[in-house]
Amino acid sequence: MAFIKEEKFMLQIEDTLISLDLLEVHFICDLSCCKGSCCIEGDSGAPLTNDEIEYLEKNHKKISSYLSAEGKKKIEQDGVFYTDSDHDNVTSLINNKECAYVTFENGITQCAIEKAFENGNSDLQKPISCHLYPVRVKEYKDFTAVNYNKWDICKSALIKGEKHSIPLYQFLKEPLIRRFGQDWFDQLDYAAKHMDELKA
Repeated sequence: MAFIKEEKFMLQIEDTLISLDLLEVHFICDLSCCKGSCCIEGDSGAPLTNDEIEYLEKNHKKISSYLSAEGKKKIEQDGVFYTDSDHDNVTSLINNKECAYVTFENGITQCAIEKAFENGNSDLQKPISCHLYPVRVKEYKDFTAVNYNKWDICKSALIKGEKHSIPLYQFLKEPLIRRFGQDWFDQLDYAAKHMDELKA
C-alpha cells in the first residue's frame, strides 16, 4: 500500500490506483430524490464484463419475465449489449436513453436483473459496474484505476452522505469487496483511518 503524488495524491493497493475521493467524499444514494436517474441518463448503457454478457445471454429467459415490454423487445431484437463509442461493451438502451433492464416501481427505477436475483431466478445480483456506481473501474495494461464519477444527478446523495458522515468507500463496501476482495477492502479501510500518517 502506498500514496502516490502526481497532480494529486492517489492510493495504490496491489495493482490498483485509487482516487482519494473514495475516502474523502461522503455519499449515500437517495432514491427518494434522484429516482434512480443513473439508470436512464447518460451517454451509453452500463458497462458489462465478458462473464456478465455470457451469463445474461444464457439466462435471458429467467430474467425476461422481470423486464418491461420495451426492454424485452429491445434485448430480443438487438441482444443484451452493444459496443459504445469508448469501445466498452454496455447494456442495450431503449430509445438511446434508458437501460433495457430498467423497470419502474412507484416512479423509481428498478433493475430487472436484481429483481430476478432477489427472487432466486438469477445468480447475478446486478452488473458490477452498477453495483459500484458512482465508482468507475477502468482496466489498463499495468494497473486498474478506481475513480469517483461525479455527476449532478447525485447531489442529494452527497447531502445525505455528509449528513450521516458516511465515506463513499464505506457506502460501497459490499460491491468493493465483491470486485476486489476482503483483503483489498481492509487495506483501503486502514488507509482511510490512517491517511495523515501514511502520507507523511
